[in-house]
Amino acid sequence: MIREIGFVGLGTVGKHMASNLLKAHYRLTVFDRQATEVNELVRAGATAASSPMEAARGRDMVIVILPEKEALAAALDGPLGILEGLTPGTILVDMGTHSLEATLELAEEAVRRRVLFLEAPVWGTKEHAANGLLTILSGGDPALLSRCREAFSHFALNIIHIGPIGDATRMKFVVNLVQAEVMEALAEGLVLGEKLGFKGDKILEVLESGGVSSPLFNAKGRAISRGDFSRNLALKYVYEGLLLAREVEKGAGLDLPGAEAVRRVYAQAIEAGRGEEDFSAVVKVLRK
Repeated sequence: MIREIGFVGLGTVGKHMASNLLKAHYRLTVFDRQATEVNELVRAGATAASSPMEAARGRDMVIVILPEKEALAAALDGPLGILEGLTPGTILVDMGTHSLEATLELAEEAVRRRVLFLEAPVWGTKEHAANGLLTILSGGDPALLSRCREAFSHFALNIIHIGPIGDATRMKFVVNLVQAEVMEALAEGLVLGEKLGFKGDKILEVLESGGVSSPLFNAKGRAISRGDFSRNLALKYVYEGLLLAREVEKGAGLDLPGAEAVRRVYAQAIEAGRGEEDFSAVVKVLRK
């Protein structure tokens, strides 16, 4: 039974995942470079680790959710890294989104160290994480996923086994691409409607009444109409996902013109300093 969990990465989504594990009475040891986030979890009952290695040592499961490859490498490697704290039989779960190469390399290292590895990138926003509504895409041994489902269920509504190691990362590329394109379509529709003299709420009422309605339109469209761009999912991470998808497209010999057009708009948003804002802030690039 999984009771002792190490958790590395208390970002926008990760801190809410960790909080939900605490509420479910798991014994949680946490590490993050930001002391503020660690202290908040400690006040809720977690134990602070002085290093990624300490967070991993002696745990039944270690969850890592770090979106940036540099941060992941720093947490995994070196004398104080996660890998040095793992013992054979520990379950290592990578819930970030990385290149396929990085995922496969980590899986190989886990095998070498006789560690059980599960690839499990999460999909969702801060609100999804806080309310236990994330989606987990899992790659690896289905039996290992079964052992982890109870813990995952406290922060994820949908837990989908995709296939062997690597398949969940490949599927996340699809998700990232579609999510970014849907947001761009919504932004363009709102900008065009506003130029034609319509209020955002009226545009959304019409869109939500027909075949193009979606939860993203409802949540993000209403926030845009209010001028609320508080961060649920950082625009910079959506852009990084688009860049990862482009690598896969090239490898498959694909030419996806819509994806390339959307990447250019997100790149403009990054250049304009919008990277730390919610990804709905891409609409600001289109408003003139």
